[in-house]
Amino acid sequence: MSSCGCGAAGRAGMTPPPKPCVACGRTITWRAAWAANWDEVRYCSDRCRRRKVRPVDTALETTIMTLLGARARGATICPSEAARVVDPEGWRELMEPARAAARRLVVAGSVEITQGGRVVDPSTCKGPIRIRRTGV
Repeated sequence: MSSCGCGAAGRAGMTPPPKPCVACGRTITWRAAWAANWDEVRYCSDRCRRRKVRPVDTALETTIMTLLGARARGATICPSEAARVVDPEGWRELMEPARAAARRLVVAGSVEITQGGRVVDPSTCKGPIRIRRTGV
């Protein structure tokens, strides 16, 4: 650690590697404002800090893995399928939480997110996605 107390990030040209947000799974990149407490940063935004991971988020993760387990290896699902299982009436409100659950599963190494059959970066992809188990 450097004498200024700002850790490895304080040394010229060195920044810590990015890490995932525990709530949404998006990539958190180091910022100078976080130099003093980078090891304690867990959320990418105030919204994620307030929301955290709720029981419905865990249910979505479990449902995604259950749906994929019932399909052939290499088969994909849409996040809306998991949302419809968890809440058949209010599934539309669960679409972003379902995408976040998929991103957390990518971080865990359980699934991949694809668009047009190609694996994409879950933190930056826009538009419709599909989810499949890893190792396909």
